[in-house]
Amino acid sequence: MVPMLLMIEDDRELAAMVAEYLGRYGFEVRVASTAREGLAQFRRESFAAVLLDIMLPDGDGLDVCRTLRAESDVPVLMLTARGEPADRIVGLELGADDYLPKPFEPRELLARLKAVLRRGRGSSAPRDLLVFGRLELDRDARSVSLDAEPVPLTGYQFDLLWVLASGAGRVMTRDMLMDRLKGHEIEAFDRSLDVHVSRIRALIEDDPKHPKRILTVRGVGYVFAKAQD
Repeated sequence: MVPMLLMIEDDRELAAMVAEYLGRYGFEVRVASTAREGLAQFRRESFAAVLLDIMLPDGDGLDVCRTLRAESDVPVLMLTARGEPADRIVGLELGADDYLPKPFEPRELLARLKAVLRRGRGSSAPRDLLVFGRLELDRDARSVSLDAEPVPLTGYQFDLLWVLASGAGRVMTRDMLMDRLKGHEIEAFDRSLDVHVSRIRALIEDDPKHPKRILTVRGVGYVFAKAQD
């Protein structure tokens, strides 16, 4: 069966280019140019994934993402020309599976789309094993690996990373994290979380100064990105 995609995008030229390109790789793309049309089409047909523009003529793509997530577990890949980190964070918090800024290379879109479809939502993987691209967390073994190489975390750092990763896509306040990490009495001060997040980033991020796995939500806390390379 040919995978059916829904692209909600008001740039008709871009939509036509994407539909033609993905068609070469076995996808069929339905295009809607407004939020209203896109949601109506989504409710009429079954789609393998949704490509969603964040700026639509009759509404905000983030609102559409919220509606899609309330009604379905379909993978959502958000597209935006705004490029603001806050948009990405909010999109991930609302349940988007990936985020691609415009302009983008069609090959990158294809790669990200395939990755989203491979992961799927509601994966059948055991709850005690979390895999995000090149990063793998094993709760039973209390181990973390990146590119199949072990990551030397302390016990507290593993627990902190596990709490964040197991709630991937959800913004977690410092109070929430502190509550879930009770029992580590020597780490009882709020700011120690920031220190440990920095140390974890130094070990699992390709560029700790520009993290893509553990994102900071200023004044609130952190969110672990579901979409990973």
